[in-house]
Amino acid sequence: MPADATTERPRSLRTPAGKTISKPLAAIGIAAGLALLAGCGAKPVLAANSDRLQVITTTGILRDLVAHVGGDQVEVVSLVPDSGDPHTYEPTLRDARNVVYADVAFSNYAMLEEQSVIKTLDANLRGDAVSVSLAEEAVKYAAEIIPLVENANLDTVWLGLRVQGDGAAYGASRTSQVLISATAATGPGDVYAYLTGSFGQTEVYFDSSDGFDAANGYRDDTMSLPADAHTHLSWAFTEPGVYTLTLRAELRVDDASRPVGIGQATYTFAVGVNPAKAAEEAGIADPVFLDQGHADLTANLDTRTLEARYDPAGGGEHTQQAHAAGRVVIDVPAKALAEIPVGSQYTFLGHAGDQVHQLAQAVLGKHVHGEIDPHLWQDVRNAMAYAQLIRDTLIGADPSHARDYTTNASVYLAELEATDAYVRGVIEQIPERGRYLVTTHDAFGYLANAYDLTVAGFVTPNPSAEPSLADRRKLTETIRSLGVPAVFLEPNLAARSSTLTEVAAEQGIEVCEIYGDTFSDTVTSYTQMMRFNADSLRDCLTN
Repeated sequence: MPADATTERPRSLRTPAGKTISKPLAAIGIAAGLALLAGCGAKPVLAANSDRLQVITTTGILRDLVAHVGGDQVEVVSLVPDSGDPHTYEPTLRDARNVVYADVAFSNYAMLEEQSVIKTLDANLRGDAVSVSLAEEAVKYAAEIIPLVENANLDTVWLGLRVQGDGAAYGASRTSQVLISATAATGPGDVYAYLTGSFGQTEVYFDSSDGFDAANGYRDDTMSLPADAHTHLSWAFTEPGVYTLTLRAELRVDDASRPVGIGQATYTFAVGVNPAKAAEEAGIADPVFLDQGHADLTANLDTRTLEARYDPAGGGEHTQQAHAAGRVVIDVPAKALAEIPVGSQYTFLGHAGDQVHQLAQAVLGKHVHGEIDPHLWQDVRNAMAYAQLIRDTLIGADPSHARDYTTNASVYLAELEATDAYVRGVIEQIPERGRYLVTTHDAFGYLANAYDLTVAGFVTPNPSAEPSLADRRKLTETIRSLGVPAVFLEPNLAARSSTLTEVAAEQGIEVCEIYGDTFSDTVTSYTQMMRFNADSLRDCLTN
């Protein structure tokens, strides 16, 4: 247990140069809660007064990079613990306290981290502290950014929600929120929009069965997204027929500002009926039918309107074809009829075994993201760009130790150079016909791009809900057609996975380990992780 975990902190902090500054208002209540932090086995903590630069990172991978560059001159902790998931982690009081005492903060962002992690960081960081988003800034150091390509093959349209634009004209930041609310619905049955988490839990965002309450600002039928973000959803309709759903959107720049109205619009759904007849019934003269590929009901911050963005080819990064909401008819065909799964998390839809028309979520898990794949570090050359950016940031915050940071970075860059050569050389040992990666998590686009692999498929585990026969069949056919000898699971997900391991067992192939976003008890550094991944790929994909 850290010695300072139970020590009450003074109301002032000192920068490396010794300048006394005040704590931010958002963190004033933290000192009163420090008694809650006294449990043994807790995370390391930053110090209020220290000769070393105090650094906070969002993830353990970033913590390791900073530790190598900063050396003995820095004290660094991460918000997300090792084996934690940065996409879903919810910060604690101890995390907020660590942010308060940080002189420098490093996040990955590009929407990698759960927004509550970013809000905890930005709300509690001191005004004079330095904050760097590595994915965005590393391009200045020759980091290569690739788009987040999503190509789930669905038999129906893949329908999500999107915020278009960054809201900079209104003073929005990465902690600002756009609230998209359902305010009215018509149709022969009930309509639901919900999200299924990685391990089967559900969260309902729109539910017409109990009406829409204007008195509380439609709080119970609202979803929040950051600016320039997209999310997946499942949509369910309890009866066939023509439905309409009215959405409104508003931008909350911060908790103290008045909301900025973005607009309101009504979308039409043809559920198990002819879409052309649905358009005629709705009085739509020049309809646009969304019946395949990828579409998003979109709040456009630039035009302050709600619209639909549509890519018939299905690539998640290409939903740029905009249509006015009033012209759109979303096709929910008869083949979208599905049985309600067994499980208490689905009782809001009705009884298990009853049928509903459903547009599937496509990618399970809370999957709010932007257009850039945020997992840059899976290419070691990008990690080298991160290290150089970290070096220059530390020098700027603590110039008295510039020589130390420069020397440490030079040594570490040489280690990363050797690691990149090692990964490349090991993967080159895999026959070209066998360089196919099937895994549980869409985190390896950079690995594939940099080291000549092909991501053949990814399956986010969902043991609480039985996967459909079609899903299993597609996965089985992918494995059979490519003749892959192994599939890959991240250790922090393997214990709770089912679909991929079951299909692998049926096909008589191996299930091997690969690391994506986090470390484990045995793999505890970035270079060790990348070398492990290369060895695992070679050993498991080489016949």
